[in-house]
Amino acid sequence: MNIFKRLSIVLLALVLLAGCHPSLIKRKPIYSYKGMTKQQIRIHKKVEKFIQKATVSGQPIVIYPGTRIDSIVVNNRQRMIGIYMNKRFSYVPFRTVQVKQIYQILHSMLGRKYRKYDLTVYSMQIPIEELVPNFFRADTSQYDTKRLPKPHVRPLAVKRPQIPFKITRGLQDRNIVVWNSHGWYYNHKNGRWEWQRPRLFQTVEDLLPTSFVIPYLLPMLENAGANVFLPRERDFQSHEVIVDNDSTPPNGSHYAEYTMDNRHFFKPGKSAGFAFGHPPYPSGLNPFLLGSYRQVQSDSVVSARVSWMPVIPETGFYAVYVSYHADSQNVQDAHYTVLHTGGKTTFKVNQQIGGSTWLYLGTFKFKKGLHPDSGSVQLTNQSAQPGKWVTADAVRFGGGMGSIEREGITSGRPRWEEGARYYLQYTGMPDTLVYNLNNDKNDYVDDYQSRPEYVNYLYGKPFGPNKNRDVKGLGIPIDLSLAFHTDAGFYKGDTTVGTLLIYSLTGADTLRIFPDSVSRLANRDFADILQTQVVSDIRATFDSTWQRRALHEAQYSETYRPNVPAAIMELLSHQNFRDMQLGLDPRFRFTVARAVYKGMLKFIASEHKQPYVVQPLPVTHFSAVFDSTGRIVLNWQPQTDPLEPSARPDRYIVYTRIDSGGFNNGTVVSQPAAVIDTLAPGKIYSFKVCALNAGGKSFPSEILSVYRAPNSSPAILIINGFDRICGPTYFRADSIGGFASFEDSGEPDHYDLSFTGMQYDFKIRSVFRGNDAPGFGASYADFETKVIPGNTFDFVFRHGVALKNAGISFCSSSDEAITDNLISIDSYPAIDLILGEEKTTPWPQEHIKAKNDSIFKAFPVRLQRIIKRYLQQGNGLFVSGAYVGEDLFNGKKPDSPDVRFGLHTLHINWQNTHASRTGVVQHDHRDSLLIVPPFRFNTGYTPHIYTVEAPDAINPAGNARTWLRYVENGQSAATLYSGKGRLVVMGFPFETILKPEVRTALMEQVMRFLLKKP
Repeated sequence: MNIFKRLSIVLLALVLLAGCHPSLIKRKPIYSYKGMTKQQIRIHKKVEKFIQKATVSGQPIVIYPGTRIDSIVVNNRQRMIGIYMNKRFSYVPFRTVQVKQIYQILHSMLGRKYRKYDLTVYSMQIPIEELVPNFFRADTSQYDTKRLPKPHVRPLAVKRPQIPFKITRGLQDRNIVVWNSHGWYYNHKNGRWEWQRPRLFQTVEDLLPTSFVIPYLLPMLENAGANVFLPRERDFQSHEVIVDNDSTPPNGSHYAEYTMDNRHFFKPGKSAGFAFGHPPYPSGLNPFLLGSYRQVQSDSVVSARVSWMPVIPETGFYAVYVSYHADSQNVQDAHYTVLHTGGKTTFKVNQQIGGSTWLYLGTFKFKKGLHPDSGSVQLTNQSAQPGKWVTADAVRFGGGMGSIEREGITSGRPRWEEGARYYLQYTGMPDTLVYNLNNDKNDYVDDYQSRPEYVNYLYGKPFGPNKNRDVKGLGIPIDLSLAFHTDAGFYKGDTTVGTLLIYSLTGADTLRIFPDSVSRLANRDFADILQTQVVSDIRATFDSTWQRRALHEAQYSETYRPNVPAAIMELLSHQNFRDMQLGLDPRFRFTVARAVYKGMLKFIASEHKQPYVVQPLPVTHFSAVFDSTGRIVLNWQPQTDPLEPSARPDRYIVYTRIDSGGFNNGTVVSQPAAVIDTLAPGKIYSFKVCALNAGGKSFPSEILSVYRAPNSSPAILIINGFDRICGPTYFRADSIGGFASFEDSGEPDHYDLSFTGMQYDFKIRSVFRGNDAPGFGASYADFETKVIPGNTFDFVFRHGVALKNAGISFCSSSDEAITDNLISIDSYPAIDLILGEEKTTPWPQEHIKAKNDSIFKAFPVRLQRIIKRYLQQGNGLFVSGAYVGEDLFNGKKPDSPDVRFGLHTLHINWQNTHASRTGVVQHDHRDSLLIVPPFRFNTGYTPHIYTVEAPDAINPAGNARTWLRYVENGQSAATLYSGKGRLVVMGFPFETILKPEVRTALMEQVMRFLLKKP
């Protein structure tokens, strides 16, 4: 965020200090009483005394540095006193109770003489009681109606009729715009593309908010029913395929029209449409004016359709965007169907609004190549409004690479990394109204000015771009916009900088009302509700001392330009080491995103005087096993939310995937269980579950898989014990500190979008000399175009494919279902325990470790007991993970239960961590039982599987023997044991073996050994 460019260092330091250390600010402001009456001076000094006491005590409100009395107005005839404070008095959140206390204290201090006077305290010329958000007032009868939206027709751009559940108390039918900070931009002065902020602590502000918004906030809002729009590309798929009526791509993608009668034919549209043209595009060129579109008359049945069939360059997930020409004579329910590897998903698009741009439908999995039945988009002319028009233009698959040139060069980056200025050009926004507001001379300024003007263009007249609010725009009624940023500034100690919210009480026209005359105090309401929720949830979950910074009213482009309620959130300081210890942790990112979603939900609910329900948390204790008749039985448990009592599920939705396809559209069930009795032979079935309530849908559970081999072999059980997600290891010692990813890079939740490269400046006193030399925390740039893979919670399938290829049936369970005795393992002849990079991980803030303790222990006590009993019954166990030895032995006393479990149950003795950098493994030359050729697991970067930076060397204990060794040093990589039970223990994760044929061969050998009777 550019706030630190516009505030002096001194002022910024004062704002940072203000939230938490009021006792440090004790110096009285100096006033001149010249021109005041004696009465005014007496009242003035009483108010000064009130401010001084509140400054020291922090009660009844925090007093920010620089708070002053502007004036005292006394009307003795009407018995009224007005106390006018400066803006800094408004930096705190006001609540009815505190306002009442302020008036009580001031009345008491002013004495009996003024007890019958009406006293009003103002800041920003507003009575402080009016600074209490509607949401925090006792009931709706006390709401300030001037800041509530006026009823009007709210057409929806996209509906999803195939969703098998209804959201009634969420964000259904709401349109929200969110953007994730800055982006890669062209600096005309320097003649290069660059970030707008420095690379610090292994990330950069241009990417860090993206790691909150894309994986977490967007799906949360969409799961609550909202349509979410971004002025930056949301899809981090670097491939892109565009299928259009104007051109035939050279890769073989295909556009086709079909008619079923003699009356409904597609014909050319009457105005311009999209054409791919000849990228890269110079500034000002609008690709939606380069070509044409097609149109056909609507019918009550399908009498015409069009199909867009891409040739997908690589199997993976692709966002699907459609485009069309919008017109008042078009249908409001154009029927689109996306055919993907999980089936078919339908949409109804209102073609009267939202035209001549890329309209996002969803993200789907597609297979490489041309597959019209599972990789295409179809549009029919069927409608409930026959006789109108259906229009068809280009369809885009994937985010792609940047295609806007500046001074002859493009960014060379995936489009999702670029700033909004370039994406908005690509999406068809008008240049001089939205993204080119500085005559092509300053892309930096264009970028932050274009984002709010995009909001206005989406909405259109009378909320249009500020250069011309009467522009029609896209006609999509926007409810809310949020600029998600991080800030600069740091403390030398172990203190967080915390969360700042910025809002504007005036618009670009300097008025305190929106174009429909609604008060812009709604902006403060939103900012206050949001900051309250975010700070409260962080304090409850991660850091009880997290700083609540100012509620700052200021005229920043991202707050005063939007003609809808808007705010800027500066979540934390990317320059402060303590803030970033949390900022790099995916658990923190989830919590913050959920708090932002809840803040938006509560604001919109209060705006419309409607009840709300918060979507549930993901389910836990998931299992997918066969019953005695061969059916698949799914069980799980709901997860309570200690921060939100309304987030209780009342239904669930079960999604199914067959083999390596995508998931289907789901089936709703009323209980935390389901039975699947129709199974295609020879297929792996995978399942995930989401919890539902009136507020929406939770995030999904882990993914479990099952397979029944044709030979009906006894099924083995796969246990997923890999739950760990966390940030990288960090340290601080005397004059150095930072993130030690070379020791442990942490574990991304599915993926990480924010990693630029490892930190290289660990000197705490290194000073900031510019974005390219930012001092302490400075980091490399070699990974910033890469998506870092993490824990996908889908490794059961990867193990399962190897078992299937080995001809072995399997089912699966979470480790929680095992350790809480919901699933018995006794009947399974062998178990495959996935431990990945599971290991004991401390909570990311020292002073609350005692509250949350360490988590993600590889072998919890209850699991140790279950495994010990299981092996004593003569069964087989396969364990693989990077920390199978370290987590049991490192730092433990020789007689500790963990060490005894390792020695006497697993029959291993830990040697060391970081046992291999090459990841090349071969079998021990003395072992003739399980012979495998040399192979490699992942110790570097690949986009398909996480990196193992610290595999274990584990020596055999007791009668066990070494099976595999690391080639580079000969250390023991895996052990075998055959006694009362049978054991294979690997010091690296099986799923990270790079070649699938090697995984199959290895699994076949392992199972042959484990299933062999003693």
